[in-house]
Amino acid sequence: MAITYFKRFRMEIDLRGRQTAPVELPPGYSLLSWDESLIDLHAQAKYLSFRHEIDANVFPCLGDRDGCQRLMNEIARREGFLEAATWLLEYRAAGSPHAVSCGTIQGIEDPYGMGSIQNIGVIPSHRGRGLGTILIERTLSGFRAAGLDRAYLEVTAQNLGAIRLYQRLGFRKARTVYKAAEIAYA
Repeated sequence: MAITYFKRFRMEIDLRGRQTAPVELPPGYSLLSWDESLIDLHAQAKYLSFRHEIDANVFPCLGDRDGCQRLMNEIARREGFLEAATWLLEYRAAGSPHAVSCGTIQGIEDPYGMGSIQNIGVIPSHRGRGLGTILIERTLSGFRAAGLDRAYLEVTAQNLGAIRLYQRLGFRKARTVYKAAEIAYA
């Protein structure tokens, strides 16, 4: 095992006066508001979204099904957890009786009164459809409904697609942080 440091950006957004037009979901998709009975589906979507991404190296729990389950339980119990800022995205193909959980996002109010996006994940086969934008906008609306004026998230510096998305939505880099992680080399 070796220690590696991952460069991450804390990105922030000012929610005051920010108005967004409602964005329609593509056909077959639906958003489910927080319900504790959906926690397993959130964990599954989180696992499928992150298991092959760099963030599974930065945060090993994201690359492990049980780790994602523990993480979801921890987030849902955290002080400041905001149900109105937590969403599950599902997809049901035309004619199919079953829906697939394909995206998740969680929000909390931190001790300083800011909205904190804990995780946003869309499984790879559903990316490129504007779903991340929809999840983030819903979470930001949940933060505004809770009376929060600012929100933030952290992103690994190598995740250029996510950084572009966050910048397009109005997030700005506030600072650079480094996360130490143990990496196993084969």
